[in-house]
Amino acid sequence: MEQDAVGLTDTISILSAQMRELWEATIRVMPSFIIGLLVFLIFFLLAKPFSALLVHPIAYISSSNLVQNVIRRIISLFIILVGLYIFLNIVGLTQAALAIVSGTGLLGIIIGFAFRDIAENFISSLLLSVQRPFLIGDVIEVQGLKGVVNKVTARGTTLVDFDGNHIQIPNATIYKNVIKNFSANPWVRGSFIIGIAYDASIQQSRQTILSVLNEQNEVLKDPEPQVLIDSLGSSTINIVINFWVDGHQYALNKVASVLMHKTVRKLEAAGINMPDDAREVIFPQGLPVVQTGQPQAVMSEPSSTKSLHTDNADVSTQELASDTQDIIEQAKNARDPEEGKNII
Repeated sequence: MEQDAVGLTDTISILSAQMRELWEATIRVMPSFIIGLLVFLIFFLLAKPFSALLVHPIAYISSSNLVQNVIRRIISLFIILVGLYIFLNIVGLTQAALAIVSGTGLLGIIIGFAFRDIAENFISSLLLSVQRPFLIGDVIEVQGLKGVVNKVTARGTTLVDFDGNHIQIPNATIYKNVIKNFSANPWVRGSFIIGIAYDASIQQSRQTILSVLNEQNEVLKDPEPQVLIDSLGSSTINIVINFWVDGHQYALNKVASVLMHKTVRKLEAAGINMPDDAREVIFPQGLPVVQTGQPQAVMSEPSSTKSLHTDNADVSTQELASDTQDIIEQAKNARDPEEGKNII
């Protein structure tokens, strides 16, 4: 019984001595801890204004908000880590400070492997915001997906196709693939093919088609429109018509539709036949039909040489306007499927 009491007394004495040593150590370290904590707080509070000040010259190099924000955050994080390192050194935790410095690089590698796809997408966003291969409102095509650029965030790019659908494409996919920009050059070329009969005058047909192109105000005079023989078909001489329009103002498919309408009407008015692709035997002077006991008669000229189109093909300029602006207005009124700010 006495031995248990002695053992308990010794244990209490040892614990008391350890607590006293711990308290004395705390008292000794407290000034260093307070100073180190103040230094860390100073670095922490100065990180944001200093990073904003240091990143200001970047605006002269790159106007991308995303690039500036990323650089500012990197500088801010670096300043905070420096403050933490100084704090640990002042407190006397030198080994811990070295562990943080060495562990930061290792942690970065681990995070890089774990979030490789996210990192790749983010880096692609940075490159797109700097290089700017397209702008908001441009019509682009990536991997067969065509639409108007509505928004570009740090995660992806949102297109609105000409059916009004929103298409979200990761920025990494856009950066690694071919980007076809239909808006970078305002001039776009359209073409269509018309087949004329072999007995028709090629020169007359060409002049007739050129007159249609020259009369259409939406067709640019420079570059000049072209009327060329494309191929020789089984029953037609196929003529390809190339023309240029201002894609920012007019819709290419609408202008092409009007030109085809007017071209067919003028060719028929000029008596130029346009047979179909099937083999067709044409009798320009008519086909004599003889019946037994009746006088010989000659059929009149085929009705195909007469104009079949009497409607007016005149279309107002407003009806030929580009659809891009309509799509942009639709996108403004639609629900935004992608949160985040534009980076370009």
